[in-house]
Amino acid sequence: MTEPRPFLVGGEWRRSDTVEEVRFPYDHSPVDTFCLARATDLEDAVRSAQEGFGRTRRLPAHERIRILKRFAWLIEERKEDLSRLITLEAGKTAALAHAEVDRAKETILLSAEEAGRIYGEILPLDLTPAAGGRTGYLRRFPIGTVLAITPFNFPFNLACHKIGPAVAAGNAVILKPATKTPLSSLLLGSLLIEAGYPAEAVSVLPCTPDLAEWLVRDERIAYLSFTGSPGVGWRLKEIAGRKRVGLELGGNAAAIVHADADLPYAAERIVQGGFSNAGQVCISVQRVFLHRDIYDDCLAMILERTGALATGDPRDSRIDIGPMISEAAAAEAEEKVREAVFEGASVLAGGKREGTLFFPTVLADTVPTMRVNATEVFAPVITVTPYDTFEKALALANDSVFGLQIGIFTEGLDRAFTAFEECEAGALMVNDVPTFRADAMPYGGIRASGLGREGPRYAIEEMTAMRLMVLNRRRPDPSGR
Repeated sequence: MTEPRPFLVGGEWRRSDTVEEVRFPYDHSPVDTFCLARATDLEDAVRSAQEGFGRTRRLPAHERIRILKRFAWLIEERKEDLSRLITLEAGKTAALAHAEVDRAKETILLSAEEAGRIYGEILPLDLTPAAGGRTGYLRRFPIGTVLAITPFNFPFNLACHKIGPAVAAGNAVILKPATKTPLSSLLLGSLLIEAGYPAEAVSVLPCTPDLAEWLVRDERIAYLSFTGSPGVGWRLKEIAGRKRVGLELGGNAAAIVHADADLPYAAERIVQGGFSNAGQVCISVQRVFLHRDIYDDCLAMILERTGALATGDPRDSRIDIGPMISEAAAAEAEEKVREAVFEGASVLAGGKREGTLFFPTVLADTVPTMRVNATEVFAPVITVTPYDTFEKALALANDSVFGLQIGIFTEGLDRAFTAFEECEAGALMVNDVPTFRADAMPYGGIRASGLGREGPRYAIEEMTAMRLMVLNRRRPDPSGR
């Protein structure tokens, strides 16, 4: 095996004596090794970021746009290498890995567009006599160093969702990737520097959780952007101090299929949304509510499509569902399903595990208090429940500590607007699953699902500060009165 991969500190590649191994989730075969950053490296990264910010904050918009466009071009040029890394470190199917790289490129291009649209305002202030002759000029300015902490399930695109807007705004960036999936992030840091962003403003630091917490506490960090589990996210918010914090956390997303819906389409989308990436998606379909009049027909379609899925080695193009990130994660999902069955649930499909493989699972006869409904399973598991009225379905969908996204299938415009007004979530998808995300849209949740919004335009708002200048045009009276 080659030398362990170094980490990036302000544009400088470094190694340490602490080495971790990346293993292919499917069969645990070794993929590569990498070095973990030390406390001194983190300190150097923060200091370098402060120095780098002195340069990045002064980059004109056209230069930031040029860098981001070149960054996107470099991602496209290395698409095959990046896709292969994502498959090997995260266990994604080749199709999903390629799609993630494509989305990441688009995220960076969207960020480039938004770099030229960080607008200000002119505010007439003469609303009162005391403010006569004064005009306000409002602009947004970069805030400093952005600490981006990313998860394993979308190791590349979610990093781009943080780095792209940070660069568009002119901030320095410290990226802390998940230690199970650091390889694509290390390559990402290299490409950003190659694209021309000031090297001292770029660090990629795989490190232990205690050192990550040290970074979160550091007052020199201006903004924490975290995507991951609710428990970790809210813990980090508690210790973050006065800095801004954005949290993109988990969910147990609901999909409602009303009696007037296009059932084959709804069933197809539910299966895709529930089992893609082995269910390891924050907005993965987890709870499905079917109107009683179409319950049997729609459930049959869901089961037929679930049964057609192939589970196995994600490098095989015939495989639809690859492994979960670890055997422990798969075992936890298995335990939740077993617990539900013990409490009265019925397994209609799947429910079995082979190592890190957890087969697509459909459960019926569940109740809201079961962990397969009340918690985030983060596995290829969906529950199906009949309902009698649309109002009841909305109440069931809202019966959650989470509030990320909800999907409904209906031809009724009135029901769509009722759901929009009544749903307790960050977004509503009409005639689609909650798993849908366009990278340009504002993405984020409420309650236990987090705070703040991503999507380049909206992330830039989080990563910039408004500054007001008031110009007094009133001249002194020549007479001295």
